[in-house]
Amino acid sequence: MKAIDAAGERLARQLAFLFEVDQLKGVLRQTLLLDGSRRENDAEHSWHLAVMALLLGEHASEPVDLARVVRMLLVHDIVEIDAGDTYVYDVEAGRDKAERETRAAERLFALPPPDQGAELRALWDEFEARATPEARFASALDRLQPLLHNHRTGGASWKAHGVTKSQVLTRNAAMAEGAPTLWAYAQALIEDAVARGFLDGA
Repeated sequence: MKAIDAAGERLARQLAFLFEVDQLKGVLRQTLLLDGSRRENDAEHSWHLAVMALLLGEHASEPVDLARVVRMLLVHDIVEIDAGDTYVYDVEAGRDKAERETRAAERLFALPPPDQGAELRALWDEFEARATPEARFASALDRLQPLLHNHRTGGASWKAHGVTKSQVLTRNAAMAEGAPTLWAYAQALIEDAVARGFLDGA
């Protein structure tokens, strides 16, 4: 195509990456949409988290650069194009999750121009390490969003996978590091979910 021929190498690599990440729309998660009609995909999840960051930034445990948080959230699940979505309560599937996702990061973040690829990879690594206030807040939102969806859908994915209260508490306790106010709210939701039969109280 003439348009492709006319593109410089940098633009061509940028477009190649954009075409590749379009596949995120086809990676399905276990979480249902709030109306319960279907499972959400990774692109929808990432967008929702970015909007949550804009609205809930005041609940971060310490001052954060919200623009950096949003960038982090928009790239944090890109590796799932190759690695797939690993359900957080599936212990067996989680055993090689880090290895699969690291391989995916190496391939996917090598597609854009090197400077942009390095920036995106650094954001992904930062999110995974949870060593900065931005990463801890982003991680808290990543834990809160599925919990909100489960509560609003009557515990649909919790019930489908036999998830218990103790599992949900263990998985989400790290939320306290990045957003203690949101963790307090999440704990109240978990207790309400048990009381209403949305979640096994064990």
